[in-house]
Amino acid sequence: MSLATVLADPAIESAAESGILSAAGVALGYAQPGAVPHRILQDFSLELQAGEIVALLGPSGVGKSSLLRVLAGLQQPLDGQIRLRGRPLNGPAPDVGFVFQDPCLLPWLTLEENVAFGLDFRHQPRLEDALRRQRVRQAIAEVGLTHALTRYPDELSGGMAQRAALARSLARAPEILLLDEPFSALDEVTRSEMQTLLLEISARHHAAAILVTHDIDEALLLADRILLLGGQPGRVIGQWLPDRSHPRDETDPHLTALRVEILHALRAARPPKSNLAT
Repeated sequence: MSLATVLADPAIESAAESGILSAAGVALGYAQPGAVPHRILQDFSLELQAGEIVALLGPSGVGKSSLLRVLAGLQQPLDGQIRLRGRPLNGPAPDVGFVFQDPCLLPWLTLEENVAFGLDFRHQPRLEDALRRQRVRQAIAEVGLTHALTRYPDELSGGMAQRAALARSLARAPEILLLDEPFSALDEVTRSEMQTLLLEISARHHAAAILVTHDIDEALLLADRILLLGGQPGRVIGQWLPDRSHPRDETDPHLTALRVEILHALRAARPPKSNLAT
């Protein structure tokens, strides 16, 4: 029996419980003057459970980052619906945090001010100053940056900047973290430290996460569920459940076998080079 599980299997669909974030029949794309919209991704469905980490793998141009923006309420899908706690998600929600590949820190603000900026959420009442300061300081302490409160972004290393970006999301006490290749630009040691930090935060707060990554090993070490996107337009073509508790050993034969299978599936999912999109 294959280690992969195809999402079309009705046994998997019937076993899924109602999640804190759900996507049903989601399609992504862009309009074309005088023509039907060009579809990048279609028929995407997901039930994200509390505390679950889901990794999205797939070739470039398949719509992973665009999908994450839709799940965050930053972009509207062509078709389908996103629900947060059973209610339609029609825009950004304060309990969904987003961490980009670029930390996106404002250069004229200190680290503490950048983290506090994440609390200035439109259509939400401003927190009292004492609670606001407590939230910010607690989030900064969680990522180990209390010593750098007054530093500016150009005084931070790459790893520190990404920790600050994570703290900015944590200050909002999100139920869900959406992460778009947040560790890809870091050196190997710093990346490993950030991966461990993510697992600790997810476990401590029982926060769910969806992680876009090109790194199969990262997906295997972090995710409870791995989804592979492929095709034109893209769709979910496979699912893997590592079925190992954290922390995981990358030399585990089970994970090694999964890695080989996912790599073969990923190679098969790659479109011709001439068709690659951004």
